[in-house]
Amino acid sequence: MHGHDHAEKHLLDSQNRIAIAFLITTLFMVAEVIGGIVFNSLALLADAGHMVSDITALALSWVAIRIGGRVPTDRHTFGFKRSEILAAWLNGLVLWLIVALIFFEAGHRLFNPEPVRGMGMLIVAGLGLGVNLLMAWLLFKNRRESLNMKAAFIHVVSDALGSVGAILGALIILATGLFWVDPLVSIFIGLLILYSSWGLIKESTQILMEGVPSGLEITEIERAVLQHDCVCCIYDLHVWSIAGERPAFSAHVVLAEAEGIDRNRVLMDLSNTLKSKFNIEHSTIQIETGHEMRPEAECLSCRPGTSCATFH
Repeated sequence: MHGHDHAEKHLLDSQNRIAIAFLITTLFMVAEVIGGIVFNSLALLADAGHMVSDITALALSWVAIRIGGRVPTDRHTFGFKRSEILAAWLNGLVLWLIVALIFFEAGHRLFNPEPVRGMGMLIVAGLGLGVNLLMAWLLFKNRRESLNMKAAFIHVVSDALGSVGAILGALIILATGLFWVDPLVSIFIGLLILYSSWGLIKESTQILMEGVPSGLEITEIERAVLQHDCVCCIYDLHVWSIAGERPAFSAHVVLAEAEGIDRNRVLMDLSNTLKSKFNIEHSTIQIETGHEMRPEAECLSCRPGTSCATFH
C-alpha cells in the first residue's frame, strides 16, 4: 500500500508540473504571436510555432499520463502505458510539421527581406527565454521517469535555445540593420528542433515496432542464458519494451539431459540473471525438456556434447 501511495503521489506530481507548464506556455505563446506580428519577426513567430508544439506536447503528455495510470483490463492486459509512447511519437511528428512551415516562410524571406523591429524582438525573445527556463526547471525533476516526460522536457529545452537564437538575431539586427538575419535565425531554430526531435521519434518508433530497447543486445542475453549449466539451448527469443523503461523478455529454453534438474530453480536462476544483468524484470520463460516443440526451420546452435547438438 505504501508503494502504491508513493507511485500515485509521484503521478500527481508529474501531472501538476505539466499542467503548470502548459498554462505558462499557452499564455506566453499568445504574447509571442502578437509580438511576432507587431514587430514583423519571423524568428518570434517560429518560436511561437515551436511553443504551439510545446502546448500540444504538454497536453498529450498530460492526457497520456492520465491514461497510462489506468489499471489493465480484459481487453488491454498490458495496461495503457504504451499511450505515453504514442504521445511522444505524435509530439515528434508535430515538431517536424512546424519545421516544414518555418523553412517555407524563411526561404521566402531570405530572398525578400522584410523590416524587423529589433528592440521589440529582443524584449519578447528575452521574456521567452525566461519562461522556457522556468518550465525547464519545473520539468527537470521528472524528465527521466518516462519517454513522454523526456519529450516534454526536450520541447522546452529546444525552445529555450530557440529564444537564445532570437535574442542574438535581434542584437545583430539592432547593430547592423541586416533584416535577413531574422529568417536565418528561424532556420537555425528549425534545425535545432529537428535535431532535438530525431532521437525522440527514433526511440518511440523503436518501441512501437516492438524493437529491442537501446542498450540491450540479443546475443549478450542469449549468451547469459546459455551459460547456465542446466540449459541446452534457447529459441524463439524476443526482447521488447512495453514502455520506455520497461523491457520485457520471452523465450523457450530447452534443458540439458541430466538427472535431478530442478525446473523451478532453473527458472528462478534465469529470471534473476535477466534482472541483475539486463534490468529485465518482466520475463516469460517456457521451460522444455526436449525439442518436440522447436521448429526444425530454426537451426539455432545448441550446446556441444548434448543430444541437442545432433537434433535436426
